Amino acid sequence: MQNKESAVKIVEALKALYPAAECSLSYEGEPWKLLVMAILSAQCTDRRVNIVSEKLFEKYPTPKALAESDLAELERIVMPCGLYKTKAKNIRAACAILVEKYDSMPPDNMDELLLLPGVGRKIANLILGDIYKQPAIVTDTHCIRISRRLGLTTPEDKTPYAVEKRLSALIEPAEQSDFCHRLVLFGREYCTARAPRCHECPLYTLCERNL
Repeated sequence: MQNKESAVKIVEALKALYPAAECSLSYEGEPWKLLVMAILSAQCTDRRVNIVSEKLFEKYPTPKALAESDLAELERIVMPCGLYKTKAKNIRAACAILVEKYDSMPPDNMDELLLLPGVGRKIANLILGDIYKQPAIVTDTHCIRISRRLGLTTPEDKTPYAVEKRLSALIEPAEQSDFCHRLVLFGREYCTARAPRCHECPLYTLCERNL
């Protein structure tokens, strides 16, 4: 397994490769939109979420509008993202809470975020990192796959929470959120799930698979 010194080298290599570490969800700088889109992204690609969200936010431009939406109509709009009945119900309920308790803003701490319908640690960390600039590890599929391949986590880290805790101890707090965004970009370009481009990879000499 990689140590902290190796983790710093990996972080710096990814930073050089992808200087602009941006969220793949196009939420236009509006925190409540990121929350809604993150709920939609479960078992769905960010690209599809971005497409569906254009129509969604055109029809429902505020959290209040979503909270008061017709459930059947909301289901119809988000259907392309899959699991649409659950997602529509959670989005409407979460937006109602944002309006009633938080002035239409997602809360700024893990405990309260986890009380929102449809929100688990992955989404909560995305909000904390992107919106509130707090240390946060977003354990999406790219993060879990690539951190294992690089040797930043171990086979014993079987759950997303275990991966989160392991990486939180290795990656400097100020780097964590951007590191996760860069892993997504790296996972799409080089370290793909089925056919990783190892011999073209800029991180080849840092990867535990090749050490």
